[in-house]
Amino acid sequence: MTSELVDRIRDALRVVIDPELGHNIVDLGFVYDISVIGGAVRITMTATTPGCPATGFLQEGVTSCVAEVPGVDSVDVEMTFDPPWTPARIDPAVRAALGFAAVN
Repeated sequence: MTSELVDRIRDALRVVIDPELGHNIVDLGFVYDISVIGGAVRITMTATTPGCPATGFLQEGVTSCVAEVPGVDSVDVEMTFDPPWTPARIDPAVRAALGFAAVN
């Protein structure tokens, strides 16, 4: 059940779009961890940089969309910059669409 809920949460997070890059936070590699204990969900995520002006917007979007997933009772979003986000975390198809060179 927990792994199914994590999958549903990950799918729900795809509606949260980074306003600068124009793609969802899952494909951009912003979501580091999704943990569920009972109905309590903790999302560990990042943004492109510690000073990213969209951080609050992204946190609010994550909280809102995850709260709508059946089986979720509460949502805690932890922002971290350790490890720092890099374009290497982006899904390869999205990275190509954004024009990033292949990362070896």
